[in-house]
Amino acid sequence: MEINTKLNTLKTIKLISKTQFIGLFLMLSAAMYGQDPIKVAPNAYKKVVLENEKVRVLEVEIATGETIPWHTHPNHVAYALTDAKIDITDKGKAPVSVDIKAGEALYIPAVTHMAKNVGGTTARLIVTEIKHPMAKKMKMPAEAKK
Repeated sequence: MEINTKLNTLKTIKLISKTQFIGLFLMLSAAMYGQDPIKVAPNAYKKVVLENEKVRVLEVEIATGETIPWHTHPNHVAYALTDAKIDITDKGKAPVSVDIKAGEALYIPAVTHMAKNVGGTTARLIVTEIKHPMAKKMKMPAEAKK
């Protein structure tokens, strides 16, 4: 009986470990292989201000009425340089209208979303993406290294 209990415990530990590994793999895959905003919206994502193994800082300008197609960010912070009204649609959810004032910052967890400037002026933002510490240990696709 004691051997069966130990075997069941080992099986449970093994199953939990596999589940955690698969979850980590899926999370990193989504962050690494999702649509890069610079690639899907180069007209809005003007330039990479800074990039290293910890962060990527992006300068963003979204013209009035402009829509940024579906793209993916890891955890990130958006800092508003101008007042803006943006409709943001997270994958699988209804759009949410966000009024942001110049000087405000928003923390946004990792997401796949699209955005539309529904305000009356160009929205100017600095977006700082926070890279996952495990991402640098995994091989990045060639286009993601740029």
